[in-house]
Amino acid sequence: MKSKKKWLGDERREEIISLLRQDNIPLTGGQLAEYLNVSRQVIVQDISLLKAKNIPILATSQGYVLTEDNANEHAITRIVPSYHRPEDTEQELLILVDQGVLVRDVKVEHPIYGDLTASVMVSNRKEVYQFIKNIQKTNASYLSELTDGIHLHTLEAKSEQDLDDAERAMDQAGFLLTDNTKH
Repeated sequence: MKSKKKWLGDERREEIISLLRQDNIPLTGGQLAEYLNVSRQVIVQDISLLKAKNIPILATSQGYVLTEDNANEHAITRIVPSYHRPEDTEQELLILVDQGVLVRDVKVEHPIYGDLTASVMVSNRKEVYQFIKNIQKTNASYLSELTDGIHLHTLEAKSEQDLDDAERAMDQAGFLLTDNTKH
């Protein structure tokens, strides 16, 4: 996917948008940098400039996506409260994707910063394994560690039944936060 052309400024940012539109799959900063013959840091800056112009680019654990092309107007979303230890994150995500849902994000309420949201964007086992691998490789902390395991997920599915099944599966695993949850 490498281009020999030297891309400058606005032209490079237009090409980033074009690449994200045409592939319709997440592209990493490294992939974009290689194609455009620039450093990954230049891509990070370009993405920031594009976001500042309200271009709907989302940084996910798999790479950058253009959300206008990925929005599913027929999908149903639900915010689900969850509670578990960091080492249970993989199991929780697998339970959710096995019910046919997309885990859009994770949200926590921080005592200083207020609501914090991070993109997750996993919908199948392969993406879950890649997400966990990226966390481990970078030695990053889970956002839920800031709140002793309490967090919210925005789930997206094709039907209310899929969302109900996902909540039920989380409850059976002991991950659904309820009035009766002991923590």
